Amino acid sequence: MSLILTEEQQQLAGTARDFVAGKSSMKRIRGLRDGEDADGFSRDLWREMAGLGWLGIAIPESHGGVGLGYMDLLGVMEALGRGLMPEPMLATVVLGANAILLGGSEAQKKTHLPAVAAGEQLLTVAYQEPRSRYRLDHVETRAEKSGKGWTLTGEKVHVLDGHVADQLIVSARTSGAVGDARGVTLFLVPSDTPGLVIERQHRLDGRSAALVHLGEINVDADAVVGEVDQGSALLARVVDRATITLTAEMLGGMQVAFDLTLEYLKTRTQFGVLIGTFQALKHRTAEMFVELELTRSAVMDAHRALDDGRDDLAIARAASLAKARCSDTYMHVVHEAVQMLGGIGMTDEHDIGFFVKRARVAELTFGDGAWHRDRLAGLDGY
Repeated sequence: MSLILTEEQQQLAGTARDFVAGKSSMKRIRGLRDGEDADGFSRDLWREMAGLGWLGIAIPESHGGVGLGYMDLLGVMEALGRGLMPEPMLATVVLGANAILLGGSEAQKKTHLPAVAAGEQLLTVAYQEPRSRYRLDHVETRAEKSGKGWTLTGEKVHVLDGHVADQLIVSARTSGAVGDARGVTLFLVPSDTPGLVIERQHRLDGRSAALVHLGEINVDADAVVGEVDQGSALLARVVDRATITLTAEMLGGMQVAFDLTLEYLKTRTQFGVLIGTFQALKHRTAEMFVELELTRSAVMDAHRALDDGRDDLAIARAASLAKARCSDTYMHVVHEAVQMLGGIGMTDEHDIGFFVKRARVAELTFGDGAWHRDRLAGLDGY
């Protein structure tokens, strides 16, 4: 099993790093946060990313994409993580597009996937609920048959970039009780559907999520994504892919946090000497480096699992292993960074604070380290 990028993948990753460095400085990120931008990201940059083919990396050529793999997407997501770019890659390209790619009808694929790849449509998946935590089968939102279609009633929380989505893929219970694995169905819901109320929320890291209220909204029968009552299994496959992709972004962020720390240790003097020469700080930075490299291996293995077509259980294991490591390592690296930077690390003027906040939000997205370790143990029969 190869855990190295091919020459072509390295070139793509390098192009992505150059793009982020040239187009998205931390000054831009500060401006988006402080200016209360209506979208929370740049639609111009989004169109440029579409022009580079990034939005269609994991979408087959037959549906308007580039038809590459997740190892290719890894380099792009890592670069976006390095720049803390808030463009809705996770919500649209990974969550939304994968839900349609893995479970959608041919008509749904033909309608939505080329539009995603071209940067013309934004998607998201609304599946979390107030009491669900990370359980995909804890669905209280109901879907009742109504004529030839369905009527949906309920509430969703933490919907990534829900305020800008053109289409939402919503999980609702069509049969059974809350917590039953069977009985959940996914529905494709346009954001302008009457009775659908989307309330934007700002997260700690400056990015956006949304509360989604479904007040007896009506959708047609062809809005079903996948099979009726079988949505939990489809949703699990989609979330595992999103989890793996998120780890690539996290890897980029923690690498920059480490680099900022290393640069400071090489330039800050105390008692007339560089603090990077202090043995205690050398030990701590060496530990950070080792943890980063171990985490990188787990992240690359998870992406390789998708490209190799491993079964769902193997992909789930790889996703949980990578996410547990990333959650722990990202938080460890940023905490150490703040400690070693000293007083300046506590100020908003220094960039490290942005990485601390992103690390905390990313840690909790799709399950924190403790949850994924418990899940991994369960998958292994413990």
